[in-house]
Amino acid sequence: MWILAIYDIRDEKRLNKVAKLMESYGQRVQRSVFELDLDRFALIALQEQLLEIINKDEDAVKFFRLCNKCWEKCIVFGNCSRSLPLKELDII
Repeated sequence: MWILAIYDIRDEKRLNKVAKLMESYGQRVQRSVFELDLDRFALIALQEQLLEIINKDEDAVKFFRLCNKCWEKCIVFGNCSRSLPLKELDII
């Protein structure tokens, strides 16, 4: 399943751990935004690992599951490498 993951981590040490973990599961598209292509078991494993790192009172991690049709409808401007090729939008 396609997932967009975003996070806001308050502590720099936890932030670095979360970023390194996320990089092992997907592709970074912005500082705290990742595109992931995971099965259900990998997603659960990632979430369990994140719960061991983050402080639930200070940090936030959100996962947005996207269906294939939604993923394919994503519009990209500029230089952006993707796990799944997307059509570029031409502006007339």
